[in-house]
Order: sequence, then C-alpha cells, then structure tokens
Amino acid sequence: MLSALEEAAIASLRIQARLPLDDVFLALKDVIPHLSRSSLHRCLQRHGISRLPKADQKKPKRFKAYEIGYFHIDIAELRYEGGKAFLFLAVDRTSKIVFARIYRKATKLVATGFLKALVKTVPYRVHTVLTDNGSQFVQHDKRSESGFVAHIFGAVCAANGIEHRQTKPYHPWTNGQAERMVRTIKDATVKSFHYASITDLRRHVRDWLLAYNYAKQLKALRFKTPFEAIRQISETTPQLFVRMPRHDMLGPNT
Repeated sequence: MLSALEEAAIASLRIQARLPLDDVFLALKDVIPHLSRSSLHRCLQRHGISRLPKADQKKPKRFKAYEIGYFHIDIAELRYEGGKAFLFLAVDRTSKIVFARIYRKATKLVATGFLKALVKTVPYRVHTVLTDNGSQFVQHDKRSESGFVAHIFGAVCAANGIEHRQTKPYHPWTNGQAERMVRTIKDATVKSFHYASITDLRRHVRDWLLAYNYAKQLKALRFKTPFEAIRQISETTPQLFVRMPRHDMLGPNT
C-alpha cells in the first residue's frame, strides 16, 4: 500500500525524531490518508526500526482511572496591551475536554462563578474538582486545626454535590494536567500574538478551545477528539449525563 517515497518519509521521521509508533502515525496520517497503524508497523519492521533503543523510550505517566466528571482547575495570568487578565481553566481527567473563561480579576467570587458556569456547560455531572490551596478556593485560618475554614467555593461545591479536593499544603500544583494545558494555551496565544484588548484575547482563546475540543485527536483518547470521547461514553453510560452531548454538536447556527 505504501510507495517507496512514503516509506522513506516514514523511516526518516522515525530515525531522526525517534518518535514512538503512535506519534509517527498521528504525524503522518493526514499526509498519507491510506496509512493505517498496522501498515505503519510492518513498514518499520521492513526497515529494521520497529523498536526504539530502551534509552529513548519514555514510559507515560499513568493516573488513577476515574469516572467522567473529575475536573482539574487552575488559574494563570495572561498579558495584553491594556494590562493583565486571568485565565480560569478546567480539564476533565477522563474526557480531556477543556473549559476556560477569561476574567479581569481572580477573586473567590470569580472562582465561584467559574465553577457555576462549568457545571452548567458540561453535559454530564461534575462529581469532583481538584484545586490548589489558593485564596480563590480555600480560606486559610491558622487558628483552625485543619488550617482551613468555610469558603464560598466549597459551599457551591456542596450545593451541587461536588467533592472539593485540594493539593497538599504549600504544594502549588496538581498532577500536571491543568498546568500543561495552561502552558499550551499560552504558547498558542499570548506568547505568539499581540492583543490590543481583552476582547481580542477572549475571542482567540474561544476559537482555540473549539478547535481543541471538537477537532484535536488525542493519543490518550485513542485518536479521538474530546467531544467524540464524550459521545462514546454517553452511549455506554447515559445515566451520568444531564443531557445528551449530541445537542452540543457544532453547526451552522453556532
């Protein structure tokens, strides 16, 4: 099925970039439409490069599997010509869907509003959120035995049946999913483009999120988009959903 030129391109990418088989397939499947994973594997075997040296192989970090609805929340500062804005971002650990909003301030009331918008937007039940110990999410009190007291963010979690988990004290990050996504969005927006207003920044981040959630095929999801993963889960476990995700399909009236 593969021509000599196509095999040469595959071998060149494999040898020079030293990418795993799945990454080579993801990089070339749009260039070589008839390429399949099995034909790629046979091509690498014919050229004697089906296995990478052990020193070059990196084992992916695996996290504990959770039911859909476990979100990691993070906050990041974004700069534009008129000043600074704050990106509130939530990533589902299972479906990898990303929900984000840009605000002018990063207060506990803004964080609470972001959580309410998240619960209203996603088509399934949010059962757990993981945040750091910032003042937007928890209220610190040295007089308390636990170090934390009641907070409006926790009250909204309780009202919606959401378990609020925090990282360890003085541990400024979660397991890395939200942090990596923040870096990805920064690389695609403020580090590459200039924005005259917060409106322009919001519009670009919104367009990026649409492209990611509806068109980005992810290796962690077996080359499905986050929206496709959600639709597949809804077909097997519809009881987890408050509405069917097909109602959120992009169309001419979006």
